[in-house]
Amino acid sequence: MAGPAFRAAAVRVRVPASSANLGPGFDAFGLALGLYDDVVVRVADSGLHIDIAGEGADTLPRDENHLLVRSMRTAFDVLGGQPRGLEVVCANRIPHGRGLGSSSAAICAGILAARAVTIGGAERLDQTALLELATEIEGHPDNVAACLMGGFTLAWTEAGAARAIRMDPSDSVVPVVFVPSRPVLTETARGLLPRTVPHVDAAVNAGRAGLLVEALTRRPELLLAATEDRLHQEYRSPAMPESIALVNRLRSEGVPAVVSGAGPTVLALAEDGAADRIARLAGEGWAANRLAFDTAGAGVLPLVVGRPGPEDSADGGDPAAVRASAHTGHPGDTAAPGGTAAGRTPA
Repeated sequence: MAGPAFRAAAVRVRVPASSANLGPGFDAFGLALGLYDDVVVRVADSGLHIDIAGEGADTLPRDENHLLVRSMRTAFDVLGGQPRGLEVVCANRIPHGRGLGSSSAAICAGILAARAVTIGGAERLDQTALLELATEIEGHPDNVAACLMGGFTLAWTEAGAARAIRMDPSDSVVPVVFVPSRPVLTETARGLLPRTVPHVDAAVNAGRAGLLVEALTRRPELLLAATEDRLHQEYRSPAMPESIALVNRLRSEGVPAVVSGAGPTVLALAEDGAADRIARLAGEGWAANRLAFDTAGAGVLPLVVGRPGPEDSADGGDPAAVRASAHTGHPGDTAAPGGTAAGRTPA
C-alpha cells in the first residue's frame, strides 16, 4: 500500500498550557490556560532540523529525542508513513517542569502537526484518535485532554481507551498562576504518593470533585470548598514545601488555591475583581501571572494573516518571527479577551 502524501507548505500549530488535578480531581480534571507554545513544521527533502526559542532553548535536544519529534514520528506511523525530512521551529512560552503541561503541549503539538502536514490526515486521525494517541504517549489523559479540547475537561479511561468531556468555566473566574524559579520533576512528585490512602480521605475527595464541576462552571462561590484535596498535595510537600505553604496561606485568606498538576506552580481560581490583588500575595520568589482560560484548545493557525488579531501578530506565522515572538512578548503570549483564540482553526 502506498504511503501518505505530504503538503509542501509549512503548517503552524498553537497549543495551550494546562493545569491538571485542580485539587480533588487527581488524574482526571484539566484546565486549559491562555499561555501558548507555537510550532511551525515543514516537510523537507531529507534530514531533521530543529530550531528552539524561549523555554528549553538551552536544554532541549535538537534531534530525534525531542518529545515533539517523537510524538510526530508516532503520529506519522499511525498515518501510514514517515516523510523524508522535517524542519521544525518551536517558540516555547510554557514553563518546563512547573506543572503547567509543557510535555502534554509538546505531545499534542507534534501529533497535530503530523496530521496537518499529511494530506487526508484529519480523516485518518480524528479527534477521538488524537486523544487516545496523546494519552498513549503521555501516560494519562488529564493534561492532554485540556490541551486538545480547551476549557475545563474531565478525562477517564474506559476499556483501555482515553475519553474526555469538555465544559465551559464560569466567566467570572480568573486563573492566576504563581510560578517558582525551581522546577520539580513529575516523576519525583509522583514518587512521593502512597500506594493506599485512608477511606475517609478518598470519600472527601470524591465529594469535592463532584462539587468542583458545579463550582467551576456555575457557582464559583463554592470554589474554596470544592478545591479541597486530601489525596496528593500534602504528600508532595517534601518536594515543594514552598508551594504547599503558599497554597495553605492563600486558602487561609479565602482564596481557592491548589498545586497545579504535579507542581510546583500554584494555581488560584480568583474572582475577576480580586485577581490582581491575589497576584500580589505571593511575595518574592514567585512569578505571578493573571491568565485567561483557553476555550478553543490546540489548533492550526494560518501562516498568512491579512489583518493581525490579538494572537496572530504581523509575523503571519513566519518561522523567524515565531522564534522572535518567544523572546519579545509577542501578543500571542496570552489569550484574546475571554480566553478565545482569534483566527484559530480547531484541531
